[in-house]
Amino acid sequence: MPKYVIVGASAAGIGAVEAIREVDPVGTVTVISDEQCPQYSRPMISDLVSGKANFDKMMCREGEFWQKNDVQALTGRTAVRINLAEKWVALDKGAHVTFEKLLIATGGKPFVPKIEGSEKEGVFTFTTVSDAESLAAKIESAKTAVVIGGGLIGVSVTEALVKRGLKVTMVELKDNILSLILDPTASEMVENVISDAGVTIATGQTVQRILDKPEDDNVVGGAVLTGGETVPCDLVIIAIGVIPRMELVSGTDVKTNRGIIVDKLMRTNVPDVYASGDVAEAYDFVLGENRLLPLWPLAQQEGKVAGYNMAGKKAEYPGGTAMSALKYFGIPIISIGIANPRENSAYEILVKHEPERDLYRKIVLKDNVIVGLTLVNDIERAGVLFHLMKNGVNVKRLKQELLSEDFCLATLPRSLRRKLYPGEYG
Repeated sequence: MPKYVIVGASAAGIGAVEAIREVDPVGTVTVISDEQCPQYSRPMISDLVSGKANFDKMMCREGEFWQKNDVQALTGRTAVRINLAEKWVALDKGAHVTFEKLLIATGGKPFVPKIEGSEKEGVFTFTTVSDAESLAAKIESAKTAVVIGGGLIGVSVTEALVKRGLKVTMVELKDNILSLILDPTASEMVENVISDAGVTIATGQTVQRILDKPEDDNVVGGAVLTGGETVPCDLVIIAIGVIPRMELVSGTDVKTNRGIIVDKLMRTNVPDVYASGDVAEAYDFVLGENRLLPLWPLAQQEGKVAGYNMAGKKAEYPGGTAMSALKYFGIPIISIGIANPRENSAYEILVKHEPERDLYRKIVLKDNVIVGLTLVNDIERAGVLFHLMKNGVNVKRLKQELLSEDFCLATLPRSLRRKLYPGEYG
């Protein structure tokens, strides 16, 4: 019987394997993944489509990673059911694997709304390397594309397509693109840059129907927007977002909400069963509650915490929060925590916007503690600001300096530097 079974071999699964092996070098580990080669960086998928990177550059661990860690890697296999009472995982083709400790790290899957014509050739999602490879192959014969979704995934794939020479229309249901991480002012700055790159942006609507080509009704030929406009295109990419892959725990005693519910040790409510990564609702230190945070670095950290605890070394997840660091279309952006407070009365918002320099800085405070920050085209101070945020520092006496171009680590009082960076600054 394998001592440890991990379903999912992306960021969380890899983190768990490394943590387990730090503590237990001999316990048997089995990893199950429906991808043939799972140890690649998902955030680099757009680089594969754009031609900026090949698959070798996307590898986040060496090809011998499983062998070096003495892992039985069941790649290209799908876990279809778990029996918690008898402690086994059923696989496709009738096999099953028993376990002592189980980690569910199944990640997320693309959210695909019901759209008439979505079964046509030329419609893609954008989550796995196989999605990217299929799309990259189709680009060779395409000239135009419609991207459904103006969030992080949508902007990422749009940039990749533009780099390949396609004319792109990006369609976003909200009034602004990147609305989950940017306020309207910052969003407009980014929209202007993307529009200048030749992209048509249609906000406040989505795709109602996908049309076929006159000569072949099985192939994409256009898209009808909810506003009534018809956009001719060769490709449609659905990039709205991802939802947790929770099918494996459906019908079991594992408690779920929007994702699998875990504590700070990454344990579910069922003994010996853990969950990490995009499938789990983990602790957000800004909101002080658990929620879905589908981010690669957090998934890996959660996986490590789960791995340590599975192997008997107590470790507590310190919490993460919404964090985005991106540079699409040449514009660097960092957004952390609460970007758009809904209850403005509970927050204090500091803003410095310099349109002539295309600079935007925004800090959101609650009870004099930083709970959100947005930096556009000026990201050098992000590290210091995040340290203040993560440590819950009262910045009442620093408010006037926070948005200054001169703000840096040296701006902080000596006592605070010592607290934030013990042993490094006096």
